[in-house]
Amino acid sequence: MKLITGLGNIGDKYCFTRHNAGFMLVDKIALDNNLSFKTESKLKCMLTRMRYNGEDILLIKPTTFMNLSGEAVSAVINYYKIDIKDIIIIYDDIALDLGRIRLRPNGSDGGHNGIKSIIKHLGTKDFNRLKIGIGPQPPIPSENYVLQNFPKEHLELLKETLKKAEDAVFFLIDNGMEKTQNKFN
Repeated sequence: MKLITGLGNIGDKYCFTRHNAGFMLVDKIALDNNLSFKTESKLKCMLTRMRYNGEDILLIKPTTFMNLSGEAVSAVINYYKIDIKDIIIIYDDIALDLGRIRLRPNGSDGGHNGIKSIIKHLGTKDFNRLKIGIGPQPPIPSENYVLQNFPKEHLELLKETLKKAEDAVFFLIDNGMEKTQNKFN
């Protein structure tokens, strides 16, 4: 079983903000596969399940808000007995320009509070990540920038980026991190 987690904040006011790029991608995967999420209160997330190449894949969106994302990820991993090597965390990266994605098998939190929470709850920095670029950041505080909606002139590039990121997720499942990094980074 694999776990694909998109990070973001719940609620209509955050729906199209830069910080919800992870939610946007798992929503796109669900939509493309005719799936719908249901709230799993005890697991602190919205969850849906799909089959891909004979394997179960869980897609989740934590309902804890970004800064507590690790609570949902650890709850799902523990409940379904998922190995850390079988998770992919998808989130926004202010250091990457919009249009770019980057995959990593591990690393620090890079100042991202959702990743900081996941590292804390899992007790490791060694988990697959797919970062979706939301930069460059203008000269305003990052906490303000990430909570702004994508402007209309960026929506077409965002759509292309999410398509590329979706392709990368399934390429990663099929081919492993090294080949996926070589193809998509």
